[in-house]
Amino acid sequence: MKTERPLPSHPMPHRESGVALVVALILLVIMTLVGLSALRTVTLEEKMTAQTFDRSLSFQAAEAALREAEALVEATVPTPAALTPCVNGVCGAPNAAATARWADSSFSGWHDAAAVANGPISLTPQYIIEYLGNTFPCQPGTPSAGNDCKRYRITARSNAGADRASVTLQSIFAAE
Repeated sequence: MKTERPLPSHPMPHRESGVALVVALILLVIMTLVGLSALRTVTLEEKMTAQTFDRSLSFQAAEAALREAEALVEATVPTPAALTPCVNGVCGAPNAAATARWADSSFSGWHDAAAVANGPISLTPQYIIEYLGNTFPCQPGTPSAGNDCKRYRITARSNAGADRASVTLQSIFAAE
């Protein structure tokens, strides 16, 4: 008869290699990198959205100033002499050899238009009206219609500050 050997009460110790710990740490590093990348993307998208909103508000303010200036020209039909200084945003014909008024950073003849507000943000756009003369065709393409119609170059800008969006719009406005 065979005798049975008793089973050892303590199993033989196995050598553990710690692979699970290394895999867990690698997965933790990967998840951290994915989280940081997602945070960076969200931050960039937030900045882009804020810039788009700011530019849209600035564009609307400049457009409102442009319409205000056009309404002023239509109502008053000013005729300042050539090269006269600007009074309330209305200027004489520009000097063709000089820097354009709207492009000259030292030009101070801008006139404030009505403020445009959206919630807590308020912008005060500006405009200038330059009288271009009264030698333009009244009906382009019809020479017999006469060449004595007045034209104005209206430039409107909205510049809320150095860190904000800046928009400049121009139109040529015909009067009479």
